[in-house]
Amino acid sequence: MEIGELVGAGRSADVYALGDGRVLRRYRVDVDARRELEIMAYVAAHGFPVPEVFPGESSATDLVMRRVSGPTLLHAMLAGQVGIEEAGRTLAGLLRRLHEIPARVSGDPRDRILHLDLHPDNVMLTPDGPVVIDWSNAREGRPALDCALSVLILAQAAVDETGELAAAAREAAGALVASLGEDLDPGGPLEDAQARRAADRGLSEREVSLLDDAVALIRKLAAR
Repeated sequence: MEIGELVGAGRSADVYALGDGRVLRRYRVDVDARRELEIMAYVAAHGFPVPEVFPGESSATDLVMRRVSGPTLLHAMLAGQVGIEEAGRTLAGLLRRLHEIPARVSGDPRDRILHLDLHPDNVMLTPDGPVVIDWSNAREGRPALDCALSVLILAQAAVDETGELAAAAREAAGALVASLGEDLDPGGPLEDAQARRAADRGLSEREVSLLDDAVALIRKLAAR
């Protein structure tokens, strides 16, 4: 397999171009990409929009998938191509659609597939519609945690006064809270989401320090 140019980089992985419209996602940390591949293949089989994966070319550290073209929902939102309220509805719709898929392993009928990192920069707007990327955090569990995490990620950016995205993130958080309605539980699931974010080794100390203010903002938005 001939690896081409670097086309993207995240906190834990780099993405390289391959031939025939494929990309290679290579992890820099100790993550088993095979679990991610299995989850992506599973949700794809249920009609959820994810990049096509190639099991025969993937490994424990490398995930080969179809290259997805288009801006992220975040970039489209900041460029004014997508309205803030529309972005909130898009995220809420994707979360609800995902949570219709039954768990793959768990025997608890209340459990569903959770993305656990579904935010505007992990949604690609392709000619065929939105596609969700970066399934490295995906697990099975109760949908309320997934909803809480999506809002919390936006709220963290919203309360970061030094960040350039604060104003847009606050609007987006409000739009997502409104779009989720009763699917967002500002109680226990939000506390679980905060604990999960606080334990994330990929977050800086400053990012973790914003969590209390972010949770307070979400509860204020949910009380409207």
